[in-house]
Amino acid sequence: MTNTVQGFSNVRHTRFWQRGFLSSQSAYVLAALLVLILVMSFASANFLTPGNIGNIVRNFSFIAIATIGITLVIVTGGIDLSVGSTIALTATMTSLTMVWLDKAGFYPFPGSALILSVLAGLAVAALVGFVNGFAVAKLKLSPFVTTLGTLSIVRGLTYVATYGRGTGPAGPDKELFMALTAGHLGGVPVAFIYLIVIAALVWVVLNHTAWGRHVYAIGGNEAAGRLTGVPVDRVKIQVYMLCAMAAGLNGIIISGWLGSAPANLATGYELTIIAAAVIGGANLAGGIGGAAGAIIGCVLIEVIRNGLVLARVDPYWQQTLVGCIIVAAVLVDRFRSLRNG
Repeated sequence: MTNTVQGFSNVRHTRFWQRGFLSSQSAYVLAALLVLILVMSFASANFLTPGNIGNIVRNFSFIAIATIGITLVIVTGGIDLSVGSTIALTATMTSLTMVWLDKAGFYPFPGSALILSVLAGLAVAALVGFVNGFAVAKLKLSPFVTTLGTLSIVRGLTYVATYGRGTGPAGPDKELFMALTAGHLGGVPVAFIYLIVIAALVWVVLNHTAWGRHVYAIGGNEAAGRLTGVPVDRVKIQVYMLCAMAAGLNGIIISGWLGSAPANLATGYELTIIAAAVIGGANLAGGIGGAAGAIIGCVLIEVIRNGLVLARVDPYWQQTLVGCIIVAAVLVDRFRSLRNG
């Protein structure tokens, strides 16, 4: 019997590089990233200096958490164009809450103003995500059109709340807020530490929980998921809420680094965040994506931006190159799918 099975000519043995992570788009992008880092290290003596590496780590961390959040949405076959506006509104609400508590003299215990302010900001972000998720899951509206409208609404609310002016943290917890958002731990930016913790949690949830399997099932075949008992609507709403809260957390971190929350904060960030997710392997058709790919995509974009700065290339070329990389990533994934199919 074993000889008969081994004799089948239509059974193909896959090589190790055709299985698991090595067969994914993320692996190709990671290889390209390593080559780019090697080239940049020879092209500029300042590229691998501790100061420049620290800048790269900090800068890509400013969008990577939001990229992980939007990757969850993309895996379900959706999109969220409002992440940039959510970053701004969350940062604004956090700063305004700190100011209001300071003026009211409400400070029952050390750190209370910081805790309440951050919770208020994340609650606003969660509300934005709930509205997006409810409109997409329950009202069956297009994710693109819905979140495009939310982008404008949320940005408008940010301007209304601030009259177009920036706000900054205040009160007795201001220094603590700055330390927890813009500080360093053992020489490592705290933003990067938050990123690694969140990425690890998302990886575990997506790969080792029923909820994670439901997320991939919805993106792979939503109709089949419903027939097998997947709570599609509930999971979609949860995914959009997590995406918005991830964007909100990035907004709080950025405002701490800047020392304020400008009303125009993160304008256009949604394009970079979506680009990083797609470059990292998230398929806009749904069903494919992960935290590792999201981080790799963010690093690649930041290395390109940093390299252009060091090479004194016109910064406007950055957007052009990112667009070219997106198209190239999609083409590579398409060719790989055709070959494996």
